[in-house]
Amino acid sequence: MKDKLVDLFEYTHHFNVEMIKVISENREIIDDKTISLMNHTLNAQQIWNARILGEITFEVWQINPFESLLEINHNNFIKSIDIISNLDLEQKIEYHNSKGATFENSIFEMLFHAVNHSTYHRGQINSLLKQNGVNPVLTDYIFYKR
Repeated sequence: MKDKLVDLFEYTHHFNVEMIKVISENREIIDDKTISLMNHTLNAQQIWNARILGEITFEVWQINPFESLLEINHNNFIKSIDIISNLDLEQKIEYHNSKGATFENSIFEMLFHAVNHSTYHRGQINSLLKQNGVNPVLTDYIFYKR
C-alpha cells in the first residue's frame, strides 16, 4: 500500500510542476483565479502534511510568491513521502479544520484526500487555462503511467 501511495504523490508532484510551468510561461494571460487555485492546491497538501506532523499550517487560500511555488511543491512532496515511509498509515490523527472544528482521520485517509483534492483542482485549473487560450495540461494518471 505504501508503494502505491508514493506513486500517487510522485504523480501529484509531477503534474503540479507541469501546471506551475504552464502558468509561468503564460503569466501575462493567466487570471487571478488560476493563480489562486494553484496556490490553494499546494497549500492544501502542506496543510494535510502539517496536520499529520503537528506543524504550523498555511492558510487555505493564502497567495504565496509565485517564485516559491516549485519549492513549496517540492517540500510538500518530500514531507508526504517521509510520512508514508515512517508513520503508521492506520494511525488516527485528531486535527482542526480551517473553521476550528475537530475531526479525526487515519493518516492514509488524510493523504489520499490530499492526492484526490489536488487532482480535482488541477482539473479546475485546466478549465481556466483553456478559457484563457492556453492549452490544458494532460494530467490523467494513465498518461503519466504510459
